[in-house]
Amino acid sequence: MDKNTTVVIVGAGVAGLTLGNFLLRRGIDCVIVEKRSREYVEQRQRAGVIDTRAARMFREWGLEDRVIGGAPFESAMNFRIDGETRPLEFGQDDHGDGRFCPQQVLVRNLIDVFVSDGGDLRFDAEVSVENIDGDEPLVRYRDSAGSTRVISCEFVAGCDGDRGVSRTAIPSESLTRYSHEYGYAWLTILAEVPANHQSMMALHPHGFAGQFARGPQASRFYLQCPLDSSTSEWTDERIWDELETRFGEPMASRGRIASTQLVPLRSVVYSPMSYGRLYLLGDAAHIVPPMSAKGMNLALHDAEAFANAVVRHTNDQDSSLLDSYSSTCLRHVWNYQAFATWWTELVHNAGDASYQGEFRHQIARADLTRLFESGSANRLFSEFITGLN
Repeated sequence: MDKNTTVVIVGAGVAGLTLGNFLLRRGIDCVIVEKRSREYVEQRQRAGVIDTRAARMFREWGLEDRVIGGAPFESAMNFRIDGETRPLEFGQDDHGDGRFCPQQVLVRNLIDVFVSDGGDLRFDAEVSVENIDGDEPLVRYRDSAGSTRVISCEFVAGCDGDRGVSRTAIPSESLTRYSHEYGYAWLTILAEVPANHQSMMALHPHGFAGQFARGPQASRFYLQCPLDSSTSEWTDERIWDELETRFGEPMASRGRIASTQLVPLRSVVYSPMSYGRLYLLGDAAHIVPPMSAKGMNLALHDAEAFANAVVRHTNDQDSSLLDSYSSTCLRHVWNYQAFATWWTELVHNAGDASYQGEFRHQIARADLTRLFESGSANRLFSEFITGLN
């Protein structure tokens, strides 16, 4: 037996590292175990937006200046619609706290803070979770030297993503999976070129396209494509040609494409988000399509909800927040799943009429026009996209 602790956090992603930092700041003992190496975790490329609610959360926990990076959230979303650039202004004035923050930047900062403040973070750990329905769960792992270590704890926080071991520790009959497949994928492209714009999204009959600056000489691009596409058929020349077609303008340059990946768009929710003394956070419990920019923010919401529950239980011997953790988070998750589904379908149908037909295409165009022209519709949209709802 390696040690006893209050919480073992499985996974050093956004949810796990945020939770670890929150617990550490309240004097709650915890250990984070991560399957991958520190180098891999810190360099893993992920897009990300820290919305207003999440930025204020870090401020309230005294971590804003130490962990938040990136460019300030803009007051508009820029679109290329039928070759014309149109900014979709946000109806809310109170959006200045949000940040365009690549996930790896947030992860690196969270690791640095956790380690420098004395946190126990263990990489290269092949983990299994046991006895989650007993009084003393066990997290067993094999370290990089091949030794088996065991940590006993009061609670396990499963923050190891959709394919991690935490959720598989829950009996299948005790968990319900809800899912929706959108019927198309994104080709995600990381290129060593400057972007024409800080951020821009294109609606085109060929499908959706997006571009986002990732520093002065790096850009992230997205191209909607059929589910049966393969990365091998997307040559560099074809990618650049298609980006220029959908945006209706030449790219700033055609430089090296560092990586491509196909991401089928889907929404997934697992319920309940807890079983025994195991609690699921982030992608282990839910997935939203990247169009909504809410995946990272939902993980941050889970981390704060669970941290508050553990603090209340430890300091006040009050388990009410632990008991209501799943229902509290799921209300928030379903609210944002509703927004993510509507927004994803709207943007893709507004460009690509071949997916759901001309009727849905015209409905999407009407919805999009309403966002540009109706103050009340724009305000509601702004509340969701900036995290004020």
